[in-house]
Amino acid sequence: MTCLHMSLNKMVFFICVLFIILSVGVLCKPYFSSSNYRISCIDILHSIVYKDRPECEGCTKSWSWMQSSPVAKCAFKKFEKPDASVMLNRSWVVFAGDSQTRLGMLSMLKLVEEPERVRIVKEHLKKLHTDYSTNIDSIGMKLDFKWKPYARRLTKLMLEFKKNEKYPDIIVMGAGLWDMLYETNASDYDVSLRSLRNSLQDLNSKDGKVPHLFWLAMPKLISSKMTPEEKRHKLTEPRRSMYDNKVNASKILNKFGGPLLKLDIHYLSELCGPQCTKDGVHYDDVVYDIAVQIMLNAVLIESTHKPPF
Repeated sequence: MTCLHMSLNKMVFFICVLFIILSVGVLCKPYFSSSNYRISCIDILHSIVYKDRPECEGCTKSWSWMQSSPVAKCAFKKFEKPDASVMLNRSWVVFAGDSQTRLGMLSMLKLVEEPERVRIVKEHLKKLHTDYSTNIDSIGMKLDFKWKPYARRLTKLMLEFKKNEKYPDIIVMGAGLWDMLYETNASDYDVSLRSLRNSLQDLNSKDGKVPHLFWLAMPKLISSKMTPEEKRHKLTEPRRSMYDNKVNASKILNKFGGPLLKLDIHYLSELCGPQCTKDGVHYDDVVYDIAVQIMLNAVLIESTHKPPF
């Protein structure tokens, strides 16, 4: 990523930051001087509203950030394809996890690829439990999806990155639904998360690059819409809450001193409402589109507030 490969050329990085600020308009100069700017804006990235919430499945839904004073000062931006292409130029982005994370990857793909290509990929991956990788040649971007539905498999992937001393610019990971459905032991999930947290320590590649790390949380679960019976019994909101508490207790999230910034799919899906899901687990594209927009804004905030020298 031009704006994230800080070790390649410090001057290029500095110029790129200025270009992004001026052309995309995500951050406003008057707020750069505030020492609390980065933290406060990161904290309110999820301050969104759905402009319309038609009570029907499949209806088009639009959204925006709230217009309160704190949110307005952060000047969050909805990235369109031109802006996203500049932001993600020469980047390597990895989504790793279950089907929720795959939906996040598809939302990212929509920002940089042609619609027909996205449709084909979406249909191809819909029923498959497999990895996916593509290169967006026009911007030199590599986008990967790693099928790692269990938390313990995420640890193995991070250790592979660490062994090679080469990391993506952005890593979005998330797991829990399969742990709930097939492993059924919350204590084992807790152990896996703590192991994952340990594997994320000291992520420094040979070129000095440190990846931006995100955790894609589990969605609002609506058991009444699920089939078969096993899902309705095991994928419940009380159990999701218990597993989510394990994520918090592991201190893997930035909020608790860990390395991962949470993309709160539960909040975004609950706010969208039950009409936004057909099966009680997977939600309409807009939920994951918002998560990707939050992620990109977070990356820009983090990048522009890390010393370039």
